[in-house]
Amino acid sequence: MGMSVTISAARAQDAEHILKLQYLCYQSEAELYGDYAIEPLTQSLDDLRTEIVEGHALVARLGDEVVASVRGRVEADGTARISKLIVHPRMQRHGLGGRLLDAIEDQFAGEPTAQRFQLFTGHRSEGNLRLYRSRGYVPVSREQIGPKLTLVTLEKEATASAYVASA
Repeated sequence: MGMSVTISAARAQDAEHILKLQYLCYQSEAELYGDYAIEPLTQSLDDLRTEIVEGHALVARLGDEVVASVRGRVEADGTARISKLIVHPRMQRHGLGGRLLDAIEDQFAGEPTAQRFQLFTGHRSEGNLRLYRSRGYVPVSREQIGPKLTLVTLEKEATASAYVASA
């Protein structure tokens, strides 16, 4: 008899768990790009707490354990910026990342100012790119960050995401 994963709003007391999970999850990205100074690996607990308070943050729990998270906020121009979608390595490739992405889009869809969803990932992060494209995101820009990393920004219109969770 297994436990179900539940998705809910992150609470203030989740910040430390999210930060530890973020550190674990971004190790593979750091290795892929040869850069262990990427922002998710250097973010402070205080900065994370601020992100949670100022925007939207969701966590996925397996029992009491935080096994995935995503954050974002709506900017003044109507762009809902989604960031730091992370899933514990042992929970990856089971649809949890997609469920979290759908859930945060649903949160933003409730805000009348959200006109589009936007996120970014590294050009070599094929799993991320595949997930985002499967959810209707299309590349809108590329930015060379360094000799080994190009950030790909992907976007979709908020109205195109009329996702209804099915049980």
